[in-house]
Amino acid sequence: MVSFLRRVAANSFLRQSLAASVLVALAQIMASSAYAQSGETGLGVPKPWEIGMQTAYGPLKERIDSLHDLIMVIITAIVVFVAALLGWCAYRFSAKRNPVPSRTSHHTWLEIAWTLIPALILAVIAIPSFRLVYYEDRTHNPDVTLKVTAHQWYWEYGYPDNGIDSIESRVIQDGDLKPDQIRLLSVDNQVVVPYGKNVRVLVTSADVIHSFFIPSLGVQRYAIPGRTIETWFRVDKPGVYYGECNQICGAFHSQMPIAVKAVSPEEFQKWAESQKTKKTSLNNTPAGQTIPRQFAEGGR
Repeated sequence: MVSFLRRVAANSFLRQSLAASVLVALAQIMASSAYAQSGETGLGVPKPWEIGMQTAYGPLKERIDSLHDLIMVIITAIVVFVAALLGWCAYRFSAKRNPVPSRTSHHTWLEIAWTLIPALILAVIAIPSFRLVYYEDRTHNPDVTLKVTAHQWYWEYGYPDNGIDSIESRVIQDGDLKPDQIRLLSVDNQVVVPYGKNVRVLVTSADVIHSFFIPSLGVQRYAIPGRTIETWFRVDKPGVYYGECNQICGAFHSQMPIAVKAVSPEEFQKWAESQKTKKTSLNNTPAGQTIPRQFAEGGR
């Protein structure tokens, strides 16, 4: 009787596990379908079951990928060599094969080798790493300047060179999502930049520490109150590229997405002019006249 009950319980557990696996698979398929059907996904968007890095759509990300590939080759070779060496030593110098262990205390050339070779490996890693750090630091010939101010829990963008002071960007809540928008990634106001142009980014914060992070463009800079930190990026193709704040900054940290829309230089100029026109119309609103909330709060 006891064995029968155990078999029933085991079968019940297996059925529940199978049902749970099927539900998870269906959820992933539905998520994949939703991403594929979304008209706003663009190019730089995370994909279901993605375990690698996002595709590069700018020179910064391409160099990051190159450094990553180089380091992966080096560390893979080290792991294989050390594992093989440990296996050989365990076999060659076992107690059975060496009942009388060697009493060798040192080996001059071996000690020189295990000092110089790691130093050379570190140099091979360090040189391209430092070059990448300086390459990411700033661009000397920016075509556009983007000022990014982080808030709890939204982003504020400005284009000083184009006369645009403040555009607030907030996550679109689940109840307001349209069919072509992505949960926790779509925003009400996207960052608009011209593709093929160098964009200087000045990052700061109005309250706590945040982080401006766009994986597919290779952009990541901390937003620190009282400091302005510079970086830059260039988008190679038109489309929408997503990022998020990747520094825990409070209760709604997960609701600080970034959406960068890359358009042609001509479209960018038209957009910039429209933003200045909107600002002028707001400034010229007669006293006592009500300004719609979506305009009064920076275009929301």
